[in-house]
Amino acid sequence: MFLHYYLDSNGDRVYTLKKVDSEGRATPTAHPARFSPDDKYSRHRVTAKRRFNLLMTQHPPPIL
Repeated sequence: MFLHYYLDSNGDRVYTLKKVDSEGRATPTAHPARFSPDDKYSRHRVTAKRRFNLLMTQHPPPIL
């Protein structure tokens, strides 16, 4: 069994074990994607993020 969630009327996550919520919509999984140190395509993802300025290092630090 995997933990799933759906958004309530306030936009807050409601966690459940069901794959379909009460309105019949599929619930996304609450777990992150699996990480593999043998990832063959990480270089391509980093290159694409760098090209479109999506890397965290390409943005100014957040103001706290």
